[in-house]
Amino acid sequence: MKVPYKWMLEYVDLDENINDVADALTLSGSKAEEVIETGKEISNVITGKIEKIDVHPDAEKLIVCQINVGLDENIQIVTGAKNVSEGDIVPVAMHKSTLPGGVSIKKGKLRGVESNGMLCSEEELAIPVDEPVHGIMILDKDTPIGADIKEVLGLNGGIIDFEITSNRSDCFGVYGIAREAAATFGKPLKELDLSYKEDKDTIKHYLDVKVSDSLCRRYMAKMVKNVKVGPSPAWLKANLEEAGVRSINNIVDITNYVMIELGQPMHAFDYNFISDSKIEVRRANDAEKFTTLDEVERTLDSSMLVIADGEKSVAIAGVMGGMNSEVTEATQVIVLESANFDGTNVRLTSKKLALRTDASGKFEKDLDPNLCEIAINRACHLIELIGAGEVISDVIDVYGTKTDDVNLEVTPKWINGFLGTDISVERMKEILVSLGMEVDGEEVLNIKVPSFRQDIRIREDVAEEIVRIYGYDKIPSVKIKGEAVEAAWTIEQKLTKLVKETMIASGFYEALTYSFIAPKVFDSINVEKDSSLRNCVKISNPLGEDFSLMRTTTMPSMLDSLSRNYARDNKEALLFEVSKVYIPSEDTLPEEKLKLTIGMYGDVDFYELKGVVEVLLEKLSVPKFAFERESSNPSFHPGKTANLLVRNKPVGTFGELHPDVLENYGFENRVFFAELDLESIFEASKMDKKYKALPKFPAVTRDIAMLVNEDVTVGEIEAIIKKNGKAILEEVKLFDVYRGAQIPGGKKSVAYALVYRGENKTLKDEEVNKVHDGVVKALSEKLSAELR
Repeated sequence: MKVPYKWMLEYVDLDENINDVADALTLSGSKAEEVIETGKEISNVITGKIEKIDVHPDAEKLIVCQINVGLDENIQIVTGAKNVSEGDIVPVAMHKSTLPGGVSIKKGKLRGVESNGMLCSEEELAIPVDEPVHGIMILDKDTPIGADIKEVLGLNGGIIDFEITSNRSDCFGVYGIAREAAATFGKPLKELDLSYKEDKDTIKHYLDVKVSDSLCRRYMAKMVKNVKVGPSPAWLKANLEEAGVRSINNIVDITNYVMIELGQPMHAFDYNFISDSKIEVRRANDAEKFTTLDEVERTLDSSMLVIADGEKSVAIAGVMGGMNSEVTEATQVIVLESANFDGTNVRLTSKKLALRTDASGKFEKDLDPNLCEIAINRACHLIELIGAGEVISDVIDVYGTKTDDVNLEVTPKWINGFLGTDISVERMKEILVSLGMEVDGEEVLNIKVPSFRQDIRIREDVAEEIVRIYGYDKIPSVKIKGEAVEAAWTIEQKLTKLVKETMIASGFYEALTYSFIAPKVFDSINVEKDSSLRNCVKISNPLGEDFSLMRTTTMPSMLDSLSRNYARDNKEALLFEVSKVYIPSEDTLPEEKLKLTIGMYGDVDFYELKGVVEVLLEKLSVPKFAFERESSNPSFHPGKTANLLVRNKPVGTFGELHPDVLENYGFENRVFFAELDLESIFEASKMDKKYKALPKFPAVTRDIAMLVNEDVTVGEIEAIIKKNGKAILEEVKLFDVYRGAQIPGGKKSVAYALVYRGENKTLKDEEVNKVHDGVVKALSEKLSAELR
């Protein structure tokens, strides 16, 4: 952002050189990219009045001018310019003067006539103009004679080009930079003059404003009557031109002036072109045509916000106004708009229309809505100041959710400890107040952060504000302090490593897959339409639809890997992956859960998968786990699936996949899959090893064979045996499951070896028989088991 140095000095008195100011502001956080010193090469050029013009005696195209430059005698200069007349006041480059580009002017003779200097044009003084000017620069009639041309034309200042980061929207105006300069140099910041007189008439008689979309956070309107559209005064025009903005007319110039001064874009409408005396902020219609001020017809859509009257759109909100309501020399009444729009929407609109303006560049940084009121009052003050119209009383202000100041508490002790400084409390308060904050307190600073500083929200931000003005160079150099700690793995890292080692030792290969999935994969694994698995975190900028969701299950990722192996004629594949799923939550970030995924096909069956799970749980020292039948999961085969229970809570499902799922992924043989919640398993893990002596007393083994219904699981049988086996039951071994001609239909024979052992003595038959009979009785009562 280009900041004219003289303009900035209107708000803060600085005696420093422009380069020193730029360096100091860079050190305090406002990076100066370039310093352009205007008029630096101009010397000994003053104003002069042409008193008399004579024709050159030996050259028809030359004239001889007698010029009053404020000395005792007039000086004589020969020129070929045709646009000068007696009485004109012009820039005069005296003998031994210099001009931009290193041009040196000395007295001499032109066709035999003495010439003591040169009359200058805008081009020779390096003054930018809208159109080429042929001839000498003619100054205003009231310009003082003999004055330094740099003082007269404002060429003794300069421009500092700042690189402003997007989070510092308060610095996108000259006044914001002046605030930074005042704080940096410890000088007072002058208040803006927002005063003006209002006519007795009220805007409410002439205009109605409606905001129909929340993308407009605030909309303010003022009216000015008896408008006199014309050229801007020299001081206003000079400031604009030095900031790189072309002067158009006084009304448009004032809106641009306020935008550059405060960083708040404004717009002026010709009231006569506003139909039905109504303004509505609404969405554009799809395929709506609109001609902007650059005379280009543009096609809008419903994602864009427009300013409309009772019949048509008159501006693209935050981007550019329209030809159908622009201010012209015939304008008599204007409507001043000062509004605040959603920054993201303005940026997207500007990008779609390939129309980037100064206004859109500022709005897309999310300006402070409270700045609207300051800007509109400043514009009214300037209109009255230059006599461009009469301000009608009252203001229309549609303000949605108001942006309030933020209150923070921080202790000076913490700030000094955080920064490694010894800044006094008074100096801290002085710095914060100079930046526009309100501060009270001593041991605890109660800070009221103004709404224009949206980048200050935590105590670290406050510390940064203090130290950048205090001076980073004043922070003492100290030796690095730190506490040496032993590098060690966390419990979770150790257990994860053990899981991977166990899976690799079991013959599996580790897979690594993307965390992104496509919406269609849920249909491929038979997930029901109302399943919570379909509630996924959506990626705002996905690489494509296939990577548009964060996964809530690892099954699709594993099946993609298995199917790729199967398609390449790999006869057997045993894969595992330790990775995360992402569950949406009410917080900003989703909940991440660590999962172990197992996928296998080939010469394998359900029991091999179950055995791998059991080995894993044994390695992780999970003391209490069990399996229960699962028949309702649509992704699995209903008769060949189980849930893993740890501490009586389900922590995962494993088994054979449903035939429909296999068909969707191109498998012609069976595939077995497991997805286990590692975090729940880790919580139950007991990795502390305890010594247990080898048994001293002999064991007693009793076999038991029984007939049970076909639907009774071995897990149910073993649970009853263990519950009734009491303290002396050491081990339960399943050694036979039989179905045959001797077994009635709907039944199966299950045989177990039960090992009994006493910890402190040799068991007697009577003690074993009593417990064993209790086991048999419980099986009979609970499962209708019949002994064989």
